[in-house]
Amino acid sequence: MNDTQIESGFRIRPCLPTDLEAAYDVCLKTGDSGADGTHLYQDDPAALGNLYVGPYIVLEPDLAFVLEDGAGVCGYVLAALDSARFYERLQAEWLPSLCARHPDPEGDPATWTPSQRLYHEYHHYQVYYPPSFRAYPSHLHIDLAPRAQGRGQGMRMMHHQLETLERRGSAGVHLCMSALNHRAYRFYRKLDFDELARIGAAGDEVIYLGRRMDRR
Repeated sequence: MNDTQIESGFRIRPCLPTDLEAAYDVCLKTGDSGADGTHLYQDDPAALGNLYVGPYIVLEPDLAFVLEDGAGVCGYVLAALDSARFYERLQAEWLPSLCARHPDPEGDPATWTPSQRLYHEYHHYQVYYPPSFRAYPSHLHIDLAPRAQGRGQGMRMMHHQLETLERRGSAGVHLCMSALNHRAYRFYRKLDFDELARIGAAGDEVIYLGRRMDRR
């Protein structure tokens, strides 16, 4: 598969360092369980992207792709080939500078803003990666701006990333999503992702899905 694919006015291409701001914006505009999260992160619009976009573009640039139309970047699909190794690098190379810029919030967590809750995550980073996930060693994130949704572009991007991961030797891939995002759940199930786990309380529950590369 070519690195750049053009179809219906959209193209998939490798992410460049200059795409970082646009990719952060896509993350923000889909940061409320798939809906626009701008209102949640008014105090720090970069808070989400700092955790879910930036480290992938910087630490795994060969697995970072963006979707682009005439107006610019309107989506991305990001991945880590070896999740265990990625999480080690994230904590050693990425999080220290974030923690230095954003102090761990104090006081009653119930009073924290969504950005402050993310700051707490920066300082107390935990990842759910149990032994049962080792059959799915890679993981990915995908987000599309509203103007690119419902036009088959998400499916194109996922196939592009899955084929790239397979060429790189991945045996399987997993992802995490909000249980409130029913549209995303249906999308991943169409791509033959199986449910691996559900964790969290009602209203804040997340679902982990996985797909083996040898699944045809």
